[in-house]
Amino acid sequence: MSRLRQMSVFAHIVEAGSITAAAEVLGVSKSVVSQHLKTLETELEVTLLKRTTRQQVLTEVGEGFYLSCKQLNQVADEAWNQAQETLETPKGRVRITAATALMETLITPVVAELIQQYPQLEPELVSSDDHLDLRAHDIDLAIRVGQSVNSSLKQRRIGEFRDVLCGCDSLLSQHPSDNLSYIANLWQSKQVRHEFIDSRGQIHHFSTQARCLTNTFHSSLALIKAGAGIGVVPDFYLPLVQPQLVPVFADYRLPRNTIYALTPYSGKLPLAVEVCISAIEWQLARLV
Repeated sequence: MSRLRQMSVFAHIVEAGSITAAAEVLGVSKSVVSQHLKTLETELEVTLLKRTTRQQVLTEVGEGFYLSCKQLNQVADEAWNQAQETLETPKGRVRITAATALMETLITPVVAELIQQYPQLEPELVSSDDHLDLRAHDIDLAIRVGQSVNSSLKQRRIGEFRDVLCGCDSLLSQHPSDNLSYIANLWQSKQVRHEFIDSRGQIHHFSTQARCLTNTFHSSLALIKAGAGIGVVPDFYLPLVQPQLVPVFADYRLPRNTIYALTPYSGKLPLAVEVCISAIEWQLARLV
């Protein structure tokens, strides 16, 4: 690392015209610049600059060496500028994962707008009802319901929603709610328990055993729409399936579910990721 620094300083000495001028450009003392040059020539065992009190002249070896050092500085400057650009304009790949219902209703409309707004942004969407390992799957952003137990991930609360216990309108009109099959997602388990809240704040308990378990939201939704039973649907998704599906208990509400944005970054988030989180948060607030 010190060798690269010495080469960079040497190029500045040549371009500035003197050690004193190079020290001013670099914002360090003249002795520091002089020591870098001395160490470089000692390790190379060659003379790079012939210096007098009035001028400095590159040796033949120094001329070729300077061209390489100049390229080194140019590459470093270019890398720095490119990194700085990412602080001003969202760009590059952003890999986002979310559960199917969240991806379809919440994430994709946001991404569609961001692609038009930021032409250099390259989103990759991974729809999965499983909680993928962010690092193993190279995920930049996960949108999930509830907090994660993984303390190594950054978590930010971005909104909330309610599940609604729903059924096919034709099914509910023919059968009492306590005699209907329950379609459950795997995250719910076989034994289902719900606590409903009425308009007066009183709690009402509902429990049943699931007749059918599914591992995806759309499988569960398809069964409910087909009249196979009742099950939960997020309130932000409900407008897409009404009037075919209706709440089982119109006057009762389930507790709120909190949505979090999770990232694997330990430091400052890349601008592209931050922009996606903010846009998703705004979209969620608009839906519920």
